[in-house]
Amino acid sequence: MLQILQSLKSGETILAEVPAPKVRKGSLLIATGTTLVSSGTERMLVDFGKSGWIQKARSQPDKVKAVIDKIKVDGLKPTLQAVQSKLDQPLPMGYCNVGTVLDTGSNISKGAFKQGDRVVSNGHHAEFVCIPKNLCCRIPEKVSNEEAAFTVVGAIGLQGIRLLKPTLGESIVVTGLGLIGLLCIQMLRANGCRVLGIDFDSSKCDLARSFGAEVVDLSKGEDPVSKANTWSGGRGVDGVLITASTKSSDPVHQAALMSRKRGRILLVGVVGLELSRADFYEKELSFQVSCSYGPGRYDPRYEEEGVDYPLPYVRWTEQRNFEAFLHLLAEKKIDLTPLITHRFKL
Repeated sequence: MLQILQSLKSGETILAEVPAPKVRKGSLLIATGTTLVSSGTERMLVDFGKSGWIQKARSQPDKVKAVIDKIKVDGLKPTLQAVQSKLDQPLPMGYCNVGTVLDTGSNISKGAFKQGDRVVSNGHHAEFVCIPKNLCCRIPEKVSNEEAAFTVVGAIGLQGIRLLKPTLGESIVVTGLGLIGLLCIQMLRANGCRVLGIDFDSSKCDLARSFGAEVVDLSKGEDPVSKANTWSGGRGVDGVLITASTKSSDPVHQAALMSRKRGRILLVGVVGLELSRADFYEKELSFQVSCSYGPGRYDPRYEEEGVDYPLPYVRWTEQRNFEAFLHLLAEKKIDLTPLITHRFKL
């Protein structure tokens, strides 16, 4: 089968012929119909692969520390061989997959999934994928394959919104109007919130405005803190959702300045985290980092073994966030048309 792979050593992106997966226990074998290219995340991986050794080290200081620790234990030569081996392994690209179930493995409860179901998963850009059942979700009839391909990205934003806990009528700022930020604006608007979007890109600001948000266009020299203060009637905003990607700590600092006393700041993106205690102490601000699609992420028992969390105690798992986003699409609460920029055949 064909699959898109990324070399972390050279930065080359290739369309490779690789063996097709076989169905596994608790998983679905899926024939891919559509995948979504998330330009932010996937461009970051491509850029990382193209960077030199020094740039790679600077961008991942935690990994450098792990390598140094391994040298102390295993010695220089075995450690260098291990690092080289890691970089030689191509990285499968993509995490937003829509396809049709070809086969189900054992341990799939009757009625959960069946052959022929259209499903969304976090599968790669590949002709066939085998994905554990808790990372798959059936697609409603009213949702097209192209629309469903946004589900995983949408769930990332949705989980951030759940942790922010916005209520009807609250004023919420979204900093960073990439794909996730623009989806969050629409979900917040559907939740009855007033929304202010912030970005350097005028075209993204225009999209945010078309979705019902007020905007701060940083490319025009607009002051986000001053604008947020005026927009909130001088009270400060209730919450800030940071969906930006930057090494700067300015988004967090600005979020603190524009927040009301006891406001909430939620990080979905990747930004610098050099925090000022005074920013948070004087206002008793809350700051939290959201983890991907929701509860269950990176838990092997949930993701690989298929052990679900009981709904009365964990209402929104990553799979149930997939379902919720798909329902928003089925009810036409989210407009994806202006977010699709290119279409490619594998």
